[in-house]
Amino acid sequence: MTDTATTDVPLLRLRGLGVTYRTAGGEVPAVRGVDLDLRAGQTLGVAGESGSGKSTVAMSVLRLLPKSAKVTGEILLDGEDVTTMRWGRLRAVRWASASVVFQGAMHALNPVRRVGAQVAEPIRLHAPAGAVPSDAEVRARVAELLRQVDLPASKARSYPHELSGGQKQRVMIAMALACRPRLILADEPTTALDVIVQKQVLDLLSRLVAEHGIGLMMISHDLSVLAATCARIAVMYRGEIVELGPSREVMREPRHEHTRALAAAFPTVGDPVSRFAPATSTPLPPEPEVTAEGETVEPPLLAARNLRVVFRDRTGERVPAVAGVDLEVRRREIVALVGQSGSGKTTLARTLLGLQRPTSGSVLFRDEPLPTSTAGLRAYRRQVQLVLQDPTSALNPRHSVYEAVAEGPRIHGIAGADGEGRDEREIVTAALEAAELRPPELFMPRLPHELSGGQRQRVVIAGALALRPSVLVADEPVASLDASVRGEILALLLRLRRELGLAALVITHDLGLAWNIADRVAVMYRGELVEVGSVEKVLLDPRHEYTKSLLAALPGGTAVRAETTS
Repeated sequence: MTDTATTDVPLLRLRGLGVTYRTAGGEVPAVRGVDLDLRAGQTLGVAGESGSGKSTVAMSVLRLLPKSAKVTGEILLDGEDVTTMRWGRLRAVRWASASVVFQGAMHALNPVRRVGAQVAEPIRLHAPAGAVPSDAEVRARVAELLRQVDLPASKARSYPHELSGGQKQRVMIAMALACRPRLILADEPTTALDVIVQKQVLDLLSRLVAEHGIGLMMISHDLSVLAATCARIAVMYRGEIVELGPSREVMREPRHEHTRALAAAFPTVGDPVSRFAPATSTPLPPEPEVTAEGETVEPPLLAARNLRVVFRDRTGERVPAVAGVDLEVRRREIVALVGQSGSGKTTLARTLLGLQRPTSGSVLFRDEPLPTSTAGLRAYRRQVQLVLQDPTSALNPRHSVYEAVAEGPRIHGIAGADGEGRDEREIVTAALEAAELRPPELFMPRLPHELSGGQRQRVVIAGALALRPSVLVADEPVASLDASVRGEILALLLRLRRELGLAALVITHDLGLAWNIADRVAVMYRGELVEVGSVEKVLLDPRHEYTKSLLAALPGGTAVRAETTS
């Protein structure tokens, strides 16, 4: 598909771009026949899943691909073909003509250097010959850049670990602006950021485009994020552009099947079609009606009663992370705990799991206080299992799937003693089946790097299910997964609730996820639960200002708001 925008010479023009990677098994095509134009002051979003070729397209613009990549076609930057540039010319073009905001600021920044020195580096390295700036000029430019991205100049003396995720991403944007480029390539610039910080970063990028007249190419798997910032969207699938057009048209009337699948993967809060219906490749059975609040008499499986957790900072000051929280999770119930980074969600979850001692208050399981003995805590943790956010980090890269799932039963000594006399292999097989890794025998010998992201997350879930818990505590269970895989994992959680009677506390900053699968939602802000109730009540008729701000920050808005503004 060809971009048909028409004015004189574009800032960036791709014609017949193709990229293949040389592997031991031969050449693997990653990008095929991509044609795109981007002019100064324009914004273009490139959407697609992992492996679609979107990041390869962006990185090819400045020849940042690995040596195994072979590039064909034309990459014209200000009319000059990047593919034929000598190294000296390419080095001059990088940062000065075009720069990159890399994905994952946490890993892109040097942890042992102050951020001011990192912003200053491209200023020094790419200064014009004979015009090397003085130290004072560099410091002034760094302060100016930090102010442009809404950071105080004093942050220049901070190390990356002293900054929040949003602040680190702003530093990356400041670095990209350091040499006044005309083009910025932003690769997943809001990945892992909570909804409020995400909106701040997107608003910042939009403002910089408007103020400086730069061109912006943004890469993302989330169509709503691209639509919030970019005037046009190109959708990639298996290395090709399958849809291209104005953002509003692509979002409202997607023509290609893959575009529709990407849009469905991120549900709109308030849309009845997506309630208890994650986007999957196979239809889900209907969810049973949920009993109205207040009618159930069964005690909660897991409860927090006036729970407080207080830490001390480096000055000795007491900092409340959890402040007087009351929360319940009942059998067959999914509760979404939502809030931005630093709200106390993870500390609350660690306390519920018995991994963090509360300062005051109590945690109850089946109306009994959490045990304090080692043996008692071990028995409790068998019943309340954690599903970690990043399956790649959660799995030992040297352990097979079988070993990963069998680890829990071995620690708890339940093989042959689980009430059914099942041996270890039978327990692992049943857990893999429950996590929809079929046939289990095919997956047992595999190592984590031989699995997709969704399969790795299923292995983590299988490891939890092997212990037959009553409650799953899932920390951002789909945050690191592709659009198409999100729905499959969320549908799995719904099926486990329906078939096994499992309860789940899902920690997330994604209100769309809460709308998609949760029965109730608890909104956390500065250590307190400011709003708790049914998903419909809290998300469609919010009472607290913080809940309203979370909903207002959603890139695609809510179905209710969309109806009133259309």
